[in-house]
Amino acid sequence: MTTTHPATRPANPRFSSGPCAKIPTFELSKLQGAALGRSHRAKIGKDKLKAAIEETREILGIPADYHIGIVPASDTGAVEMAMWSLLGARKATMVAWESFGAGWVTDVVKQLKIDAEIKTADYGEIVDFATIDFDTDVVFTWNGTTSGVRLPNGDAIPGDRAGLTICDATSAAFAMDLPWDKLDVTTFSWQKVMGGEAAHGMLILSPRAVERLETYTPAWPMPKIFRLTKGGKLIDGIFRGETINTPSMLAVEDYLVALDWARSVGGLEGLIKRADTNAKVLWDFCERTDWLANLAVDPATCSNTSVCLKFTDARIKDGAAFAKAVAKKLDDYNAAYDIGAYRDAPAGLRVWCGATVEAADVEALTLWLKWAFEAVLAEQTEAA
Repeated sequence: MTTTHPATRPANPRFSSGPCAKIPTFELSKLQGAALGRSHRAKIGKDKLKAAIEETREILGIPADYHIGIVPASDTGAVEMAMWSLLGARKATMVAWESFGAGWVTDVVKQLKIDAEIKTADYGEIVDFATIDFDTDVVFTWNGTTSGVRLPNGDAIPGDRAGLTICDATSAAFAMDLPWDKLDVTTFSWQKVMGGEAAHGMLILSPRAVERLETYTPAWPMPKIFRLTKGGKLIDGIFRGETINTPSMLAVEDYLVALDWARSVGGLEGLIKRADTNAKVLWDFCERTDWLANLAVDPATCSNTSVCLKFTDARIKDGAAFAKAVAKKLDDYNAAYDIGAYRDAPAGLRVWCGATVEAADVEALTLWLKWAFEAVLAEQTEAA
């Protein structure tokens, strides 16, 4: 074993799974057009918010009859808004294979007290969608940010379903091909694949979801920040940029800059290709490495954004301590920041491979992973 570290570090060692790396061309000067010190309800503010909505529609290929709104509290706010506003009209099915999905289960069952069937899978696996009753309202994550697994496609979701599908797609949007005809509610945040600033969420509603909103009133009191209807009608202004609360116009400008960059790399197809290329570097590294493996059990479900890894060497006695030591060593050497596994996930590493990351940096990271593994193993062996 060698403990001599690699000569070249990743040019950008930011592999955090949120907030994620900024676009490769980011400079603060690109934000100089932000409508700072102006009301978001003035024409300039409304125009920028509307542009963010319509450019999102264009790049993601969202159907013209779907409503897109900018909402508070990031993806979490968008998911909560959807669940509080739409669930309760019929039985629900809560699907979870990682910590955030498990959080939605808790909210629905314990807070809203909705009759729900709960389907779960262990970290690294997903629920079999063929077993789900889509005559119920189904809540699920497309990509498990903390488990590194994703739905390979939406084939199991019927087009003639009676219930609504509510999809948390925060680490999937802009990196995976989402089948809009299978999704009634879709949420994400700017801080993931687009490398935007945090605190703003996107809420996308199909015509079926709008119909539910306008024909169903939940039994519980609705906080103002969750209200999507007034007098039994959708508050349409929310989906034209008239946000419920005051947005950060600096964050809006940052998102517009990121959307412009997305077009420059080929739009959605280019973004997906970048994420696929990044993730494949790690997948291939695992294939030729006997001490590291993808947490995802089935290759068809491997995430191309939040790639979760586990150490498999039998010499490792305390997996959690070992993974923590590797992550700290990489951080100390400025080779990789924030790649420890999520606190509720199995011990290991989590490397963000979304579109704003460069493949050359992931390649460089693999050399540092090998060095850190050997260095920490040597240290622990010596200490024993």
